[in-house]
Amino acid sequence: MDWLSTAGAVFLVWLVLVFLFTPGINYHLARRTSVHADDFLYTLQSTCQAALHHGNRVTIFTNGPEFYPAMVEAVRSATRSVNLECYIFQPGKIADQFIEALSERARLGINVTVVVDAIGSFNLWGRPLQRLREAGCRIESYQPLEWHRLHRLNNRTHRELMIIDGRTAFIGGAGIADWWAYPHKGKAPWRDTMARIEGPILAALQGVAAENWLECCGEIMTGPDYFPNLERAGETTAFVIKSSPSDRATASRVAFQLLMEGADHHVLIATPYFLPDRALRTALVNLARRGVAVDVIVPGRHTDQHWVRLASRRMWGQLLAAGVRVHEYRPGMTHNKMLIVDELWAVLGTTNIDNRSFEHNDEVNVALRDPEVARRLLADYRQDLLDSDEITHEQWKRRPLWEKIVGPFVWILERQQ
Repeated sequence: MDWLSTAGAVFLVWLVLVFLFTPGINYHLARRTSVHADDFLYTLQSTCQAALHHGNRVTIFTNGPEFYPAMVEAVRSATRSVNLECYIFQPGKIADQFIEALSERARLGINVTVVVDAIGSFNLWGRPLQRLREAGCRIESYQPLEWHRLHRLNNRTHRELMIIDGRTAFIGGAGIADWWAYPHKGKAPWRDTMARIEGPILAALQGVAAENWLECCGEIMTGPDYFPNLERAGETTAFVIKSSPSDRATASRVAFQLLMEGADHHVLIATPYFLPDRALRTALVNLARRGVAVDVIVPGRHTDQHWVRLASRRMWGQLLAAGVRVHEYRPGMTHNKMLIVDELWAVLGTTNIDNRSFEHNDEVNVALRDPEVARRLLADYRQDLLDSDEITHEQWKRRPLWEKIVGPFVWILERQQ
């Protein structure tokens, strides 16, 4: 049996090497194209293999007290279907509001489907799930912990998406949990942004919801309950950036690289988990060196992931030295995920600036080309800057000794977070 033991040990070593040390992709542009150039739209559309949709209306909601009431009211107004996909659906006051509204629609015969991540929404199972199912809601768990799915344990759905009647979508960084609406552990509610979108792009967003529903239960969504005829609703040009780990070179990673490197004036990033790979760090350094203003807002000491913050801070030296400005949000946890480029383009959705979002998770974002939307988001971003502390290069060099010692040992999070 010695040969079996040896073979098993070799396999385990190989598995660890593949899991932890698979080389990252060296993303770079063959030639930089400005976001203002005529061909940029088509470059982005073709490279990300996403259809461009004109004539959409986008409404921005800042923080839970704004977006939760709008979302619950949208559920209550549904006449044909409600499709909800969540990474986080945690029992509590906010969850009760959604459960009540979803159940009420389902009891009226409206088709209500819910996909929740098996790990992110683990606490939903039990009485909350029973209430939904008793009302007629159809619930599916994404990647449950079963023996035949263990090879995909690291793949989670991180999508936070709700679609009403195939005509109205809510998308952004927030799941369903009390900490987005109420003070949490003595700290301010989490900072986040959601958008309500109407118009032709809804067909593509409904397709994203249909994708994971199909994967969970085999049912293909069809018919006007999900895919109605859609007309112009506004003036925003947009496309959906969806990604999954089936291909390591995900569309979201490509889109972020194209938009950032295409900037002529400024790149504004907000992300709860900032662990850019070497290629993206190089791109940000080059941006700053050619005079583009680059600002990044991340959580401060109120982060929900202290080890991730530690892993992030260890890589700031190169960025700060090049002129990238990093700001730590002060009032509480910021879960905001936002990219604004030259007050022209904005990206909202679920993708963090880390390898987990770019390679391991199912994610969904919308890229919006509309100066008015960009200005609306910029107003929030400027307020967040006022509520943040800038970390200078000199301050970074004077960070605590224990942080300098421990930092190199958390490098593993750069590949897995």
